[in-house]
Formats: sequence, C-alpha cells, structure tokens
Amino acid sequence: MMVVKKSGMEVMEMGLDENLLNWGPVGWRWNDLKGSVRRREVAILSVSDTHSDGPLEDSTPLNHSPYFSLHCRQGAFVLRNKMLWEVENKHISGACLIAKISDTLIELGLSRSPVEKNAYNMVLHKFGDKLYSGLVTTMTGHLKEISKSIEAAQGGSFLEELNRKWTDHNKALQMIRDILMYMDRTFIPSTHKTPVHELGLNLWRDNIIHSIKIQSRLLSTLLDLVQRERTGEVINRGLMRNIIKMLMDLGSSVYQEDFEKHFLEVSADFYRAESQQFIECCDCGDYLKKAERRLNEEMERVSHYLDPKSEVKITNVVEKEMIANHMQRLVHMENSGLVNMLLDDKYEDLGRMYTLFRRVPNGLPTIRDVMTSHIRETGKQLVTDPERLRDPVEFVQRLLDEKDKYDKIINLAFSNDKTFQNALNSSFEYFINLNPRSPEFISLFVDDKLRKGLKEVSEEDVEVVLDKVMMLFRYLQEKDVFEKYYKQHLAKRLLSGKTACDDAERSLIVKLKTECGYQFTSKLEGMFTDMKTSQDTMQGFYKNYPPEADSPTLTVQVLTTGSWPTQPNVACNLPTEVSTLCEKFRQYYLGTHTGRRLSWQTNMGTADIKATFGKGQKHELNVSTYQMCVLMLFNNADRLNYKEIEQATAIPAVDLKRCLQSLACVKGKNVLRKEPMSKDIGEDDGFYFNDKFTSKFYKVKIGTVVAQKESEPEKQETRQRVEEDRKPQIEAAIVRIMKSRRVLDHNNIITEVTKQLQSRFLANPVEIKKRIESLIEREFLERDNADRKLYRLALITILVPYLASVTACLRKGPMKLVFVACLACLISSVLNHARE
Repeated sequence: MMVVKKSGMEVMEMGLDENLLNWGPVGWRWNDLKGSVRRREVAILSVSDTHSDGPLEDSTPLNHSPYFSLHCRQGAFVLRNKMLWEVENKHISGACLIAKISDTLIELGLSRSPVEKNAYNMVLHKFGDKLYSGLVTTMTGHLKEISKSIEAAQGGSFLEELNRKWTDHNKALQMIRDILMYMDRTFIPSTHKTPVHELGLNLWRDNIIHSIKIQSRLLSTLLDLVQRERTGEVINRGLMRNIIKMLMDLGSSVYQEDFEKHFLEVSADFYRAESQQFIECCDCGDYLKKAERRLNEEMERVSHYLDPKSEVKITNVVEKEMIANHMQRLVHMENSGLVNMLLDDKYEDLGRMYTLFRRVPNGLPTIRDVMTSHIRETGKQLVTDPERLRDPVEFVQRLLDEKDKYDKIINLAFSNDKTFQNALNSSFEYFINLNPRSPEFISLFVDDKLRKGLKEVSEEDVEVVLDKVMMLFRYLQEKDVFEKYYKQHLAKRLLSGKTACDDAERSLIVKLKTECGYQFTSKLEGMFTDMKTSQDTMQGFYKNYPPEADSPTLTVQVLTTGSWPTQPNVACNLPTEVSTLCEKFRQYYLGTHTGRRLSWQTNMGTADIKATFGKGQKHELNVSTYQMCVLMLFNNADRLNYKEIEQATAIPAVDLKRCLQSLACVKGKNVLRKEPMSKDIGEDDGFYFNDKFTSKFYKVKIGTVVAQKESEPEKQETRQRVEEDRKPQIEAAIVRIMKSRRVLDHNNIITEVTKQLQSRFLANPVEIKKRIESLIEREFLERDNADRKLYRLALITILVPYLASVTACLRKGPMKLVFVACLACLISSVLNHARE
C-alpha cells in the first residue's frame, strides 16, 4: 500500500484494486501531487495538469478548483473500503465530488469539515455560480436514478421505497446545506437563487413526485389505502403519515393539488353513495349513529396522517353529503323522525341529531321549527279537548308535565340551547292563551295545592311547585284575570282557615310581586294584614264581652273593602243565639272605630256545631254559615220542605240548593234525609233529620257542593269586572304617555299603551280607542285641528300638578309670598305650553 502524507496527517484514502492512496489535506497544492507522482508514490494514478482556463499553477489549491480532474485508467475510488462511485475513463467535477463525498460522509457519520472548507474557498474565489449549477446538475441526475428505482418498486413496496428514498434524500440534503452554508448565506441571496434546501425539495418534487409514472401511481395508491381503511381494513398509518408529510414538506400547493383536492372529490362521491344507501335501509336513529361514526373516523384520520387544515374540509364534505342533503327527510322520517323521538323521550338520539345538525347551515332552525310545530299542535289539542277541561287541576298538571318533559329534552339533548328554550316558551304562550279559562284554571290549581296538596312536603318541594306555577303565570296574556280569581280563592282559604302553609302563601305573593310589581300584590298583602288585625280585634272584644257558659262563641274577620274580592251583600236570617252575639260585636267595633260601617258577609263564614244523633252518638260538624242556619231549624222541627227552609233562612236559591245537596245527598255526610231521594233539589222536596247518621270520626267536615269552575253567568260577571278594572289602567297609561310625548298620532298611542300594559294584560285596540274618546270628552286630550288622528295633551292636564302645588303651598306660610311664587310658576308653564 502506497501512502502519501502531508505534515504527517492521513486525511483520505483512495484505492485502485488493492493499492490505497492517502488524499492530501485541505490546502494541498498542485505541485504537491505532481511531486508525489514523480516520486512514484502514486504510480498508478495519472494527473492531467491542464484545464479549460490554462495550465494549473503549482500554488493552485487542488481540492478547491472546480476545474481539476482525476483520470483513472481503471478501477474505482473507495473511502475506507466503501464503494463511493464507479469511474471508467470519466472526468469527475469538483461540485460532483463534493456532493458525492457529502452523501458518503452522511452514511458513515464522518466529519465534513474539510469538504465544507473546500466549498467555502470555491465561493470565496468567485466560483459560486459554477458550484451551484454543478450542484443542480448532479442532484438532478442523482434523482433521476432514484426515480427509476422507485418506479421499479412493485405493489406495497412502492410507498416503502418512496419513503426510504425520501428519508435518504432528506439526510443528504441536510448535509449538503451544512456544507454549502457559506454559499447559502452569501452567494444565493445576492444572486436571488433558490436556497440549497429548498432547491433539493423542488428537484425532488419535479423529478420524483411529478414524474409521469410516479405522480398518478402515488395518488391512486394513497386514495386506495384511504378507501380500504374506510371499508374496515387495517393499513400502515405510519407509512401514510410519512408520505403525506413529504407532500406537505414540498409545499402546501403540492399537498393540495396532488392529493387533497382529489381526496375530497373521491370522499364526496363515497359519502354521497353511502348516505343514499343508509337512508334507504335505516331508521333516523341508526342513520345518525352511522353519520356520527363516519365523522369521527374522518377526524381521527386527519389526526393520524393528514394535514390538520384538512379536518375542516373533509368534515364539511361528510356533513354536506350525510347530513345537510338529507335533513328534511331525517326529521320527518316516518315512525323514527324528530317527532317520534320527542314522543318517546329518546334523549340520546335527540342529542346526536342536535350535535350533527348544528354543524350544517340551517340545521338547528330545522329541528327547532319541527319541534315548535309539534309542541303547538299537541298543546292546542290539550287546551281545546273538552274532556281535559272538566278537571282544571288535572289540566294544569298536564301542562306542567309537558313543560317538564320538554325542559328535560332541551337540557339533556339540546345543551340547554337558549333558542330552543325561547321556542318552547313561545309555543306554550301560544296554546295556553287559546283557552280563555287558563287564568282561572291556574288559580284553581294553586288553590288545590295550597289547601291540601302541600301538606307533609318539604320547603324545597313547595318552592319547586310555586316556581312551576309562576312559569305558567308568565305565559298568561291576561294576568289581571288570574289576579281576580287568585284573590277570590285566597280569600276563601284565609277565611275558612284551610290554607296548608302560610309561608307558601306569602312566598307566592312575593314571587308575584317580583314578577308584576307592588301594585299587583298590594291588595293581596292587605288581605293578610286584615287577618292579623282581626285577631287583635277579637282579643279586645272578648276582654269587654267574656264568653258565657253554654253560649256560642264568635270569631269575626274584619275585611277592608277594596282589598278583598267584591261580594254581594246578601241578607241571611241567622239563628237567634248567633245574631245576638253579632250585634254585640257591632256595637264594640263601631264604638272603638269611628267613621266605619260593618256589613256581614254570611256567605263566607263557617261554623262548628255539636250534634247528637240516634243512640246518643255525638259529633262535631264543621259546616258553612248557610248550612248552620239550615241545621239549626231542625232543633224545632222533624220535617221541613224546601219552601219552608227558604222562607226561614232567606238564603238565595242557588246557594240554598247547594247547601241542601251537601247535607242530604253526599254519602257519608248526609246528616239530613231527603224525599224523594235524588241528586237534584226540587222545590217540593222534603227534608228530615237523619238520626241514623254514623261516622267513625268525631269531627265531621261537611263541605258545600260547589262547582269547581264558574258557571256561565259567573264567568260573565267576572269578565265584566275585569273589563271595568282595565278601563282606568288604560286611561292612566294613555295620560302617562301623552305627558312625556305631548303630541302623538293614534297608531303610536295604541302601540305604546299595549307595550306598557302587556305585563298585566293584552289591551284591546278597540278599547284603547274608546278610552281615548273618553279622555277627549273629559278634556284630558284634544285632537289636532289639522290632523284628526293626531292627539295633544290638554292644557288642564298640564296644569293639574301645578294647581296641586299651589294648593299645598297655600297651606304653608308665609302665605302671600308662597302663593305669588306658585302663581308665577303656573303662568310660566302655561306660556311655555302655548309656545309649543
């Protein structure tokens, strides 16, 4: 082995057959190599000392010149016995040498610093352009060879070979970029050429990816793998990830044009066909499950080996083909669509439909519209069904159950979506107000619960019931009608002592006050005040008139007129014992309160009577005042007919018939006997004391047989009272609006009044017009002379507050000065109004 050394350092080995030769270190000059040849140290190597620009000087750096060449008669250059490249009478350029050495150094993990210095010196000596062009030429040729190798790969090895070559190319490209770093930083920016690394990627793209034989084959292979994975086969996701990443590294345009665009088109065709197949053979729930699974699969596919930016695009494809194109058919699918899901409480399927439909345009509005239509239709059937209207409590309970049902659906399946909640509220408001008796029924439901339905119920459960009632109350457009009925029912509960829980009663009033304001509940609160005041009054009465032995006791509730429901002042002939005691109370009360007047409301009282029946059996009967008057008659008579009872008691006929029905026709409570036996009371009927009456209870409560719902005349009377109460409210609203606006046309007044009063009732435009006419007649308003539809606030209406101020000021001193100041203020106001 022949070895050439410089400064005692072995730098590179090159061999021919079995002979090895040390290549000189960086900085070897041409004459150094020539000297070695002359000394026959490199006898087998011949060197040409000429190049295109003339003979080389002895000082020319051998390794740095792109023009030197080594000519071999035969054999090959090797580096540490590793084949570098074959040479057969070929000239190898310096640029090529650098590239080849770089590749080999990468494979062996050896130092590249000598070659890097060579590249640096070449750029430094103005050979950068030739070095760059040589690099392009060498890499292009090298990649063409790689292209042939990849093209030759068969079957599944095609992608593996492509991936392997791409990995090798990346490693070589990284090394070359480091070697040519100086050229990359100086020569390339100044000449506006493509950087080395980008150049390597572009050459790979042009010579490998865009190769005619590789491009179409690569696309079809990738799409085929995706298709196979969609049909359930297991593919090499790692290899797919590497290939897709290669396309992404070559530029977003390469990934999009060479793969993504075709991938989306093929996916659209696939899901279009599959969705059509599914919708023909699956019900709505199963179809949604398949669509959800496909959507999750595509998102998982993106996370494993596709560009993250592709997720939106591929999910849009799935959403369009599997959901958007079939929305209407899915929600209206017979026996399994949205309506059936709502009826069967299929929360999971509803939640899946909501999740999928929210991903597509108009998806949620489609669900919401169908749900709204269904709720309104079923609600309309509920409130117009005569059978369901027979029991008001059951009617309201059904409304609450329906509301709970859809609240649960919206909460569990629709993510508590506010738009769905608003649609639900709108639907309930629509059909509840279709029934004009809804306010009455809701009040009856409250009455039923507060009388007996809340006994042995926790405070939390009571609040839940009251909150549900308030929810229905908010849907009512005629809240003042509810107020009328609620006041009547509350009065009966308070006066009869049948309220189950005072705290619940007050809690409901607080909720109504919060919802509608103080004015709505002021009278209701006054009723509780009267009950407390009455207790104090009775304590004072019995201090002055202590109860006598064996005499009846009296408890009086003194009610303030205006706070309590208006009741007809019906005269009733009380038993002598009771009427005497009532007269004593009258004298006491009027003696302690001046300027007041008492009128007895006998139709609202109750009484406890001790009765003795056959065989000495004793009971205490809890009855109404009317029932007491009837029963006391039988202390002096064994038999009385209807006419005699009516004449003796002076009870109105309607109330008397109900009273006798409850005493004689209710099984287990029939303390009287009737002839003939029937449920109806006739004027010729006779009544006897039932001495055979028995009960296992000592205290027997005999309720009055009353219609739970109002009769038609009673309804008309209540409605008339409501309409009368609305008139001053409408007029007050009109005046308030005109005081702030001064001038307003008819249509705007209607709009403003309706808006102001909607928290209490829905004002009728016809009634508003009548109230305007009434205000004009009373000179609160006046019409404009030019435009009859334009109204102005009358002068007297403006002056009223100031006149009140003058009156108040005149009561104070010094009188003259105050009067003059108020009068000046009044005149100024009049002048300002005249200017306007």
